[in-house]
Amino acid sequence: MRPITTELPEVLLIEPKVFGDARGFFMESWNRKTFQSLGLNLDFVQDNHSRSGQGVLRGLHYQLHQPQGKLVRVTSGAVYDVAVDLRKSSPNFGKWTGHELSAENKHMLWVPPGFAHGFLVLSETADFLYKTTEYYAPEHERCVRWNDPAIGIPWPLGLPLGGEPALSAKDKVGSLLKDAEVYP
Repeated sequence: MRPITTELPEVLLIEPKVFGDARGFFMESWNRKTFQSLGLNLDFVQDNHSRSGQGVLRGLHYQLHQPQGKLVRVTSGAVYDVAVDLRKSSPNFGKWTGHELSAENKHMLWVPPGFAHGFLVLSETADFLYKTTEYYAPEHERCVRWNDPAIGIPWPLGLPLGGEPALSAKDKVGSLLKDAEVYP
């Protein structure tokens, strides 16, 4: 696996080694020793799988207590995936990084604890898989508004919904960064 640095030093884009031939391909998406060699000593406790349609935007989510690190990837379709630094003590507080993850490029993104995470589905549908370092705790989940001008993410909104993404009820009422509960 090849780690690729992003605008946020703690967030890594990971390019797996893919072995392919006329029959298909093989790749390791997780290997503890390989990730340790990259400086990531991770203990995952939960695997999640979501499927969403084109124009669905999920996020920007985080858990204030029991913060989750996430190793995310797409197995079908494509998404624009974003991580936002929510650590008040960080020199990168409020900054973001975004990358296309797709079944075709097979890239993964490591989103450490202390970051909000979200994605926009670019393809007709997308299957999104992710491992987490903490269990889901809905009572601790928070959401920063996807279009907060203080963060300024230029989401690729060439969507059939007239430029507006499809959002869940909780994502529609996410906090602005200036009002959000964040990490120390």
